Parts: sequence; C-alpha cells; structure tokens
Amino acid sequence: MSRADLDKDPTDVAAMFDGVARRYDLTNTVLTAGQDRRWRRLTREALGLRPGERVLDLAAGTAVSTVELRRSGAWCVAADFSLGMLQAGAQRDVPKVAADALHLPFRDGAFDAATISFGLRNVADTDRALAELARVTRPGGRLVVCEFSRPTVTAFRAAYYVGLEHVLPAIARRVSSNPEAYTYLGESIRDWPAQPDLARRIAQAGWTGVAWRNLALGAVALHRATRA
Repeated sequence: MSRADLDKDPTDVAAMFDGVARRYDLTNTVLTAGQDRRWRRLTREALGLRPGERVLDLAAGTAVSTVELRRSGAWCVAADFSLGMLQAGAQRDVPKVAADALHLPFRDGAFDAATISFGLRNVADTDRALAELARVTRPGGRLVVCEFSRPTVTAFRAAYYVGLEHVLPAIARRVSSNPEAYTYLGESIRDWPAQPDLARRIAQAGWTGVAWRNLALGAVALHRATRA
C-alpha cells in the first residue's frame, strides 16, 4: 500500500491512486454519504454543455464523472495519469486517455469546455495545470473545478477537520483498497487554499469571470470560469 505526501510527487500520487482504484467509487460514495452523485450532476449543469460540444474531463479516474457529463449529449474524453484508475473504469464506454495534467496531450483550443473534479488538489503544480487547461480550451470555453474547500461555518469547520483526522481514516480502513491514501486525503484538504484564493489563481492562469458556489457548507466548492 502507498500514499503520497504534500510535495505531491507525480510517481507517488499515481501509485497511490493505482492502489485505491479497485474500490474507489464505492469508497467515495460511502465517505460522502452518496453526495458524490449530486456533485457530479451539479458539475455537469454548471458547465452548461450542449450536444456536440467537446469536453475534457481531467483527473477522471474511473470515468464515472465522464459518463455523467455525456448525459448532456456532448462528446467527452476521460483523462487521468493513473493507469490503474482508467483500467478500473474500463467497462465505461467513453474515450479514455492517459494524460499528465502538466503536459496535456491535446492541441491548443481543442475543447469547448473542461472540468477537473477532486483532482486539482493532487497536482504538483496547480497553476501550471490551470494554465494547461486554459491552453486546450478555446477562447470563450468554460471551466468548472469541483474540489474540496474551506467550510464557511466556523462550528462545522472545526468538526469537519476533526472528522478528516479521525473518522475518515477509520471508514477508509473498512472499505478502501488502500486506506493509507485517505490519510493523505485529509492532509491535502487541510492544506488546500480557501475559495477566494483558488479563484485568484484560476484568474491568473488565463480564465475570466471566475465565481464559485459552495456545496456542503463550503466543504466542497464549484469554481466556474470562462477562457479569456
């Protein structure tokens, strides 16, 4: 079993996700009490997809999020640098590409929209990944980042961080194929910037009109933006 550290070495991160791949979808559903399904739907709706548009689903994992995006009628490709995750979702009938978020294998302006859900936090260079997403999205195209964030209610925030430290690892030991990865998960969430800070970084990477919507009292946030 393996886990990454907060330096987010790409080899370590990929190996960690290879280790959780077998039971990844089940673990997510258990840990979120089924809210992961709702968050995928809201991500699709926030992108405002139209039939025939081309959409990049980066850090797609087992491609369950890509299948949700495809409900819009758009053409969607799942991209991830964990081969284990892509293989775990092999039965999902969507295009899949092994891809590094820092060096995307797509031409400039290839997509009408792009999204990354619960993956930006695991990239070694957040700003470069946001710039790569801007590069492969056409001017006027849309971005949605769905990511864990900073709870906005003080009392809930304190309880939430206690849960990340104690409850989350305990549940992961029962359901995950690599429970050590969920210790990293808690650490990376606590280390992640608050909503306004992430919005500024998105804007600096070539996106305009950045706004966000808090979900789960701010424990998750949807950031939306348009390609300049």
